[in-house]
Amino acid sequence: MITEVQTKELFRRADAVCFDVDSTVIREEGIDELAKFCGVGDAVTEMTRKAMGGSMTFKTALKERLSIIKCSREQVNKLITDHPPQLTPGIKELVDVLHQRGVNVFLISGGFRCIVEHVAAQLNIPFSNVYANRLKFYFNGEYAGFDETQPTSETGGKGRVISLLKERFSFRNIVMIGDGATDLEACPPADAFVGFGGNVVRPPVRDGSAWFVTSFGELLKELEKI
Repeated sequence: MITEVQTKELFRRADAVCFDVDSTVIREEGIDELAKFCGVGDAVTEMTRKAMGGSMTFKTALKERLSIIKCSREQVNKLITDHPPQLTPGIKELVDVLHQRGVNVFLISGGFRCIVEHVAAQLNIPFSNVYANRLKFYFNGEYAGFDETQPTSETGGKGRVISLLKERFSFRNIVMIGDGATDLEACPPADAFVGFGGNVVRPPVRDGSAWFVTSFGELLKELEKI
């Protein structure tokens, strides 16, 4: 395993940085907010707890939770309008600095593309750099499932996206940043992982990270050393 010093150096030299979204780039968990908005928050929170315990695959957990929520297109749009995702302090400044340095920035999320694109727009990240799950709706706007072909709908999906990026763009050095086990598991193929605890600290991620930060300011300070 690489050390904290090596992780910091790889971060300073990265040609691509991938961020998780829920509880990392934004302060909340998108699926939980959607469930609360649709009046089934408690049931979905319980299902999330079971999923975190490893008793079911990511895809099964996603399918089960969405079958409880059954959100319409109108409800999703209203959630984004009435309760837009809250950016974590410091993320805009960090992404701006990365862009100024010519670093490619990607959002890789097990959440929903319609919400993640709203976040990407605020951070000036092109939608082509967003990898997330797609909700499907019938012509009348009712919930029709999700796109099960997206790599982010599967266990290990974030790692598959990073492998795809390396293959497509020949990146030499990709760093993954996130709060969850699915983010930690994406390294490798990511060259380095930075654990983020600015919104929630997950002990397995904290303990498994060579470099664990609780604010994006720590990452900005590291870039100032270049």
